[in-house]
Amino acid sequence: MHDRELKKGSAELLILSLVEDKPRHGYEIGRLIDLRSGGALRFNVASLYPLLYRLEKRGWIRGRWVEKAGQRRRRYYRLTPAGRKVLATQRHGWKKFVSAINSIAGLAPAATASSHA
Repeated sequence: MHDRELKKGSAELLILSLVEDKPRHGYEIGRLIDLRSGGALRFNVASLYPLLYRLEKRGWIRGRWVEKAGQRRRRYYRLTPAGRKVLATQRHGWKKFVSAINSIAGLAPAATASSHA
């Protein structure tokens, strides 16, 4: 699987997770993805904003324009109740997927019955 495909599959989960606890604007979301991934994941504006608009159109996030003194107007996104349900489902699915990949690739410790011995 190519990095681009992995990023596309995880992008919604990452964005929904970052706006779960507090509203964030697009640039901040992109910066946090870069920082928290140690630079392994980067979203440029050309790919991030269409995704934010799509999530908003689906009703998973809600955007609101905010003006602060001395700053340009920014659109802050927050998670909606529908988005919260989608996030829970995506987290569960992603956890199962990662666990399966780890097991197949030998990256996760194998479950042992040593505690029963």
